[in-house]
Amino acid sequence: MRTPHRMEQIPNDPSLSGSWQENQWPDGPLDDFLREEPDDPDDAWSPPDHRSRGRRRFGSLSLAVKAVVALLVLTAFLALADRWAVLYAEHRAGQQLKKELKLTAAPEVEIEGFPFLTQLADRRVDELKVTVPDVAADRVTLAKVQATAQDVRIEGDGFTDISGATVDRMRGEVLLSFADMNRELGASQVTFTGHGDNQVLARGTLPVAGHDLKVRADARIQRLGASGISTDIDNMSLAIGDLATYRPGTGADQGLHLTRKSVARITAETDKARRLLAIPAIVHRAGVPDSAVRQAEHSDAKLSELTGSPRFVKNLMGMNLIDIAIDHPWLLQKLGIDPSLLDGLTELTRPELADRLSLAFRLPQLPGGHGYVRLRDVKVEKGGIRVDLSGAGLSVGGST
Repeated sequence: MRTPHRMEQIPNDPSLSGSWQENQWPDGPLDDFLREEPDDPDDAWSPPDHRSRGRRRFGSLSLAVKAVVALLVLTAFLALADRWAVLYAEHRAGQQLKKELKLTAAPEVEIEGFPFLTQLADRRVDELKVTVPDVAADRVTLAKVQATAQDVRIEGDGFTDISGATVDRMRGEVLLSFADMNRELGASQVTFTGHGDNQVLARGTLPVAGHDLKVRADARIQRLGASGISTDIDNMSLAIGDLATYRPGTGADQGLHLTRKSVARITAETDKARRLLAIPAIVHRAGVPDSAVRQAEHSDAKLSELTGSPRFVKNLMGMNLIDIAIDHPWLLQKLGIDPSLLDGLTELTRPELADRLSLAFRLPQLPGGHGYVRLRDVKVEKGGIRVDLSGAGLSVGGST
């Protein structure tokens, strides 16, 4: 069995310490580390100074580059200050307009042009846009008023003092929404729609004597002087079911008239036809000879031939039943019409009905009486009525 190798013991001979030990055991890294002197506390490790590195980098830039960087920073601050000044001026202008025009909410004001501070120093703004929602004008509410003011002179004592302004020129437009008009114009359930060529159609129902009658009318929109628009109502009619149509007025086509369907129903019933022929006013206005009436009284065939003729139907439809029904109250009831409608219809005059369907309005009076605003054009569009405006010499604030 092999015995393990035994490491020779190094003799502890003092005579060998000088030469043999030095020759046999050269210095290693550990000896160098052990022989190193302790570090100076002042030379202890510390984190790198990035600020000094940044200062060294900025210091290494050329003078021109430094100037560009400084200019960019200054421009950014000036632009920010300019935008804050614009927001402040727009807020002040909106509050002043709200106060002077007695609006429920401050309008939206937008100052155009950059920079604003130079315009403020010159006391003159190149262009200013104003949007005012929901302005009351007589019976209706203007859905939106938009205006662009040009060459606006600012009034005030100091650089930051804005006490008023004067507008040299102004262009704008007013929108009357059909949705707003449908909601605001009276208790009737009437809707308005654009029909082109400045025409507006009114369709819906109108309560008369406890009955909802179908109403229809055509309205033509046009300028009314320099500050308003007028409505010319035409072709007004109230339908009593499919029995009769009432047109207010005193002309030949006005009054209460039977419909073609109603006449056909009457002439188809022998009893009703003979009751009509028993009224002299109807026979006379229909142009029926007395001999034809006597024949129709004794012959159903003659009665059907008379009442079914196109001439008789046309004449009967053209009769105004108002005055006839006054003398023969039972007539309306026989025709299926509530007699109480007669009083309600006769009291509903053409001007009254036209007024209930009118879309006319005038622009509000300007505060202080300075300058003017005029209507330039009126257009009927799908969503409402659009009116173009122009003005000059308008003053707001201290100038009033």
